[in-house]
Amino acid sequence: MKKTKMINSELSYVISQMGHTNSLTIGDCGLPIPNETKRIDLALTHNVPTFIQTLDVVLEELRVEEAIIASEIKEKNPQVYEAIKKRIANLIEVSHEEFKVLTKDSKAVVRTGEYSPYANIILKSGVVF
Repeated sequence: MKKTKMINSELSYVISQMGHTNSLTIGDCGLPIPNETKRIDLALTHNVPTFIQTLDVVLEELRVEEAIIASEIKEKNPQVYEAIKKRIANLIEVSHEEFKVLTKDSKAVVRTGEYSPYANIILKSGVVF
């Protein structure tokens, strides 16, 4: 058995395959996922699992160099925005439209049950020391 909290084998596999600057997107249940991008669907029902719960487990497995968020989150979802800022120091803000385009470059998009707006993030993999 694994020592870390992550038990989702599909998500664990994608993270294990990531190299420096590869990206992984974690999104709310409404984020459109490009057809050509791998989908890892964790959503069961509204807010199960939450975006923050998913982010916390991923951050235990993945070294993150920087992250991208939609600038709209600051106004439309300040609670999630503040929670993200507590966890990740290097945040880049783009428009939500640009964010959706950038998801195409992700190794995968993880769909959570989060039911609040703009609860999405693109994590850029860092170097393991």
